[in-house]
Amino acid sequence: MRKTVFKFATSAALFSTLIFSVSCSDDDKTGATTEPPITEGRWITVAGAVMGVTDATPGDGNGGTIVYSISKENAKDPSKSFDVFENGFVVPSNRTARLQSSQDGSTLFNIAYGGANGGEYSKYIVGGGQNFAQTGALVNISQYAGTSPRWAKLFDGDKTGIAVNVTTPTVVANGTTYVRTRGTANVISLDLVNSLISQAKSYEIPLTDAEEIQGHHIFRLDAPVLNKAGNKLIIGTWMRKTNPATGLNQTEFTRLGSKSVVVDYPSLENPVVITSTVGFGDTSGYRSFNAFVGDDGNIYQATQRDANGSHILRINQNNQYDNSYVFSLDDALGISGSYIESWKYAGNGKAIVAYTHEGAAVSSISNQSQSFLALIDLNTKTAQQVSVPYDVDLYLFQYQGFVIDGFDIYVTLAPVGKDGRIYIINSQTGNVTEGAKLINKPGNHFSGAF
Repeated sequence: MRKTVFKFATSAALFSTLIFSVSCSDDDKTGATTEPPITEGRWITVAGAVMGVTDATPGDGNGGTIVYSISKENAKDPSKSFDVFENGFVVPSNRTARLQSSQDGSTLFNIAYGGANGGEYSKYIVGGGQNFAQTGALVNISQYAGTSPRWAKLFDGDKTGIAVNVTTPTVVANGTTYVRTRGTANVISLDLVNSLISQAKSYEIPLTDAEEIQGHHIFRLDAPVLNKAGNKLIIGTWMRKTNPATGLNQTEFTRLGSKSVVVDYPSLENPVVITSTVGFGDTSGYRSFNAFVGDDGNIYQATQRDANGSHILRINQNNQYDNSYVFSLDDALGISGSYIESWKYAGNGKAIVAYTHEGAAVSSISNQSQSFLALIDLNTKTAQQVSVPYDVDLYLFQYQGFVIDGFDIYVTLAPVGKDGRIYIINSQTGNVTEGAKLINKPGNHFSGAF
């Protein structure tokens, strides 16, 4: 198997004067490499997922979430050591909390996942260490989005969050003749500044008649992103299929092209389904962002459960899939059956990707496939595995957050139940700096940096 690996010793100076050309379409632009914003005095909030108590499996994250904030200077210092699980702040959530942070890291947003307070939105001012001061009102959106909502913060100056869900899809039949399967979609807009619900819309989202009669339907919505124009939301989908002969869920089927739902913004009305002919996987991600607006104004979106391995798809500024853009992670890394677990755009066409792949070693602790990191270039459609200490028990499927600060990408890496570190990856050169030590506990794992 061919792999290209970034080395720690790669010289940053060698790359500092390179100019990268952004791939062009009718709405692209070309320009020099520019450094993303740097926030002086920024906190790096480390999130840890606690193993569940009942029927617990190491790495399940079902025991809740603990957070601890560290200064950038300390996060970069390999001589520092932090015990997040012992000294951190418990975020309200029955299971792994769905966290987001402001772009400068000063504010943490949370929607509790599952349990009595499932669907409860809360906001905290980050004060260092275990100091997270709640601010604003608690808002429970469970009446609209259920107790286990999916949500994402828009990149609109930390003003808005969008929560989405689909009620359990229902089979519709005409006598004994199968007709379709549909659930009701709910899309909720959260005012993050004033801590209130600003919009809530519900509707069914049909596929084509030909697709529905075969049993295809939207099972889940997730990972909304606002387009460059600020007038459309693109929402990822997880597709399933009913067996028309039995009315039961069909686990093995030929997938349709990857789909997203486009709705007007800010009204959240007029849902339209768009379909890719490049990707054939889902576009919902899992617990993190799954689509980003690139510097060229196009949206880049990852696929999961793709029969041909994960792809990065492009949605142009007309809010349609650009099927001339083909980026296969399998091809870029020389692997097969890749699966993008989490990723984040880092500027200048570069992005960090957490992934696993077919044939990866399986942990005897968590029963999960080993995870890896790659730095990808959306313009050249290339990828290089990042050189960090890997371990069969490294598990990033539940990973939620990467911090981008200038050219620095902050990542928390620790195998399940084992100590690890913060690593800082240069998005332009791939250079890796070893940062502070993170002390772990049996069964727990680190689920992101914010």
